[in-house]
Amino acid sequence: MAIDPVLAEILVCPLSKASLKEVDGSLVSTDPETRMRYRIEGTIPVMLVEEAERMPMDEWKEAMARG
Repeated sequence: MAIDPVLAEILVCPLSKASLKEVDGSLVSTDPETRMRYRIEGTIPVMLVEEAERMPMDEWKEAMARG
């Protein structure tokens, strides 16, 4: 389920402060250094760095191309 578009516009990665893209039901940081992926539970993004996942570079590049 997608998050509210207004909320998506104001959210940033809490680690890098980079913008986020919604990709395959997650929010992915656009920062190539951190490459963090934050899950979305229902319509609520879980924006905790401790619960996020650092994506491998190849997977992140693919997500950026899709998102």
